[in-house]
Amino acid sequence: MITSTANDNVKYVRSLYRRRTRYKEQLFVAEGLCTVEEAIQAGVQPAFLFHTPAMLALPRGQLVLSRAEERGASVRAVSEPVMSVMADTVTPSGILAVLPMLRCSIRRPLTWVLVVDGLRDPGNLGTIVRSALAAGIELVITTSGTVDVYSPKVVRTAMGAHFRVNLCVDQPWRAIRNTLGGLHVLLAKPGEGSPYWEVDWRQPTGLLIGGEAQGAGPEAEELATARVTIPMHEYVESLNAAVAASILLFEAARQRFHAGQFHTS
Repeated sequence: MITSTANDNVKYVRSLYRRRTRYKEQLFVAEGLCTVEEAIQAGVQPAFLFHTPAMLALPRGQLVLSRAEERGASVRAVSEPVMSVMADTVTPSGILAVLPMLRCSIRRPLTWVLVVDGLRDPGNLGTIVRSALAAGIELVITTSGTVDVYSPKVVRTAMGAHFRVNLCVDQPWRAIRNTLGGLHVLLAKPGEGSPYWEVDWRQPTGLLIGGEAQGAGPEAEELATARVTIPMHEYVESLNAAVAASILLFEAARQRFHAGQFHTS
């Protein structure tokens, strides 16, 4: 058992909370039994897995640890104080994994793509990634001005969606333009464009979601072929970015489901 916070493993995990180190190593930290469990079920091989003794008392915890060991992961027990230092949360759950970043995978033909531009709140981005998975998005793209999709809070909030959604991170606009070629590109914008229920989401579509304060940048404005909006009460100017994105994603999922383009199982 690791009992010293000066241990090299502890220092290495802490280093991965820095964005530069994450991308140099192509590894990120995932906390929580649900998230680690999702990674194992999705076939993602942990580089390291750390747990407190209490995790062994949980049947689900035992199963996750045994599966990780079977796949060759380095599984180490740590004391509660050490886990507190390694974890990013105030109250650690007792399990933490170091996982590889999955390679960006663009499978053509594309019919349903989400681009997130300039979003700064990690909780919002994590929620959007999870909603994107639930709504059947084929590809999620983030621009360089967006919070890192592999930051700890984004990973926690997405609750395992990282392992099942195709993610292309920090993409330049030239590459985004090429990826969205041939798609109907919609920019979500308060008070502008067609009400979301009037849009035909069944056609091959790219949806652009901007940041909370400034909205999408000029590149997104230029790329969009149309605008879409969420009509709301006059006293409300705008919605939380994650809420707005989820409303649009699930209207698209509803239309696609009835057209036989989206399956829930």
